[in-house]
Amino acid sequence: MITGVVQQNEARIQISITGTRGRSRQVVAVIDTGYTASLTLPPSLISALGLRWQSVGRGTLAAGSQCLFDVYEASLRWDRRTLQILVNEADSDPLVGMELLKGFDLSMQVKDGGRVSIKRLSKKT
Repeated sequence: MITGVVQQNEARIQISITGTRGRSRQVVAVIDTGYTASLTLPPSLISALGLRWQSVGRGTLAAGSQCLFDVYEASLRWDRRTLQILVNEADSDPLVGMELLKGFDLSMQVKDGGRVSIKRLSKKT
C-alpha cells in the first residue's frame, strides 16, 4: 500500500525514481486524476536523474489547447515493485496520473492533513 497526505487541497505521496547510473531521488508528487499518463517531472529533476530521452509527446491541456513535451524513461518504485515507466516533462510539480493508478483503489480524506491511501485491487474485482 502507498500512503500520503492531503495538503492545501492536494493529495500528495512520496515516490522513489531512478534514472541512469543509479541516480535516485525521493520525490513528493501530487495525484492528478485528470492526467491520463503515468508521471510528470520538471526539467531540473529529469536532468538531475539523468533520464534517457525517449520521444516527443503531444497532449491536450485542461483548457483544451495542444502542447508538445519531451518523454523520458525512468524506473519507479511503486507498491513494492519496480516499474519501467515513461515520464512526461512538464514545468510543474511532479504529478502522478491515472496510468499508475490503474488496478488500484485510491482513497482520500479530503481535508488538510487527511490520509491518502493507494491499495492494489484484488484480482477478483
